[in-house]
Amino acid sequence: MKIFSIINHKGGVAKTTSVQNIAAGLAEKKHRVLMIDLDPQANLTKGFGIFKAEKNIYHTFSENIDLPVIEVKKNLSIVPSSIDFAGIEIEISNKLARERILQNHLAKLNGQYDYCFLDCPPSLGLITINAMVAANEVIIPLEAEFYAFQGLDSIFKVIQDVKVAINPNITVKGVFLTKVKERRSITSAIRDEIKKHLGDLLLETEIRENVAIVESQANGMDIFQYDKNCNGAKDYKKLITELLKRN
Repeated sequence: MKIFSIINHKGGVAKTTSVQNIAAGLAEKKHRVLMIDLDPQANLTKGFGIFKAEKNIYHTFSENIDLPVIEVKKNLSIVPSSIDFAGIEIEISNKLARERILQNHLAKLNGQYDYCFLDCPPSLGLITINAMVAANEVIIPLEAEFYAFQGLDSIFKVIQDVKVAINPNITVKGVFLTKVKERRSITSAIRDEIKKHLGDLLLETEIRENVAIVESQANGMDIFQYDKNCNGAKDYKKLITELLKRN
């Protein structure tokens, strides 16, 4: 099972949107895909129309229960989150091997899924560290704004720290731009500046601003269910193809 952490300590950069739609697109290709919502805002969970689950990721971290997997459609499942997860870092701070809680539980599922995507909270705290320890690779969504890459150094530093101390196999698979406004003249300059900063780590595929993406989440659907012909669906399909090629 390939495990990807989707990370950015800034909010509003389309982490959750990207997990939802990359995972759904892979499921449409007949891959078995698991998503884990690690954000107490639970937007990924709600994005699939789940507003109350009997068990969620909080219970795994707090009570050591197996990951409570819910199938949302064929080949696609989720471990939901809830607001209860907001205080979990304090709760587990004195536990032994607290950085490996997620890794240990995911190991029980090996062989059941082809891909797993970890939707991280907008922070570089203990939960995001858990995701990095469990993951093979990191994918970073980046909003198409000037200075958006400021703060990336913090992410790369934490990844390097985790690589040295706990998970020597973790790598950055790529960074991709989100919320791209095609008609804005400054977009090209932003792209060039970010490319200069990131080099080959910047993926070619960009996710354009698209109202259908917002509407799909409001309706509890991924973009392919909602409108497979919209720009959002086309962009995420292209992104999936590029990510698979990088394998």
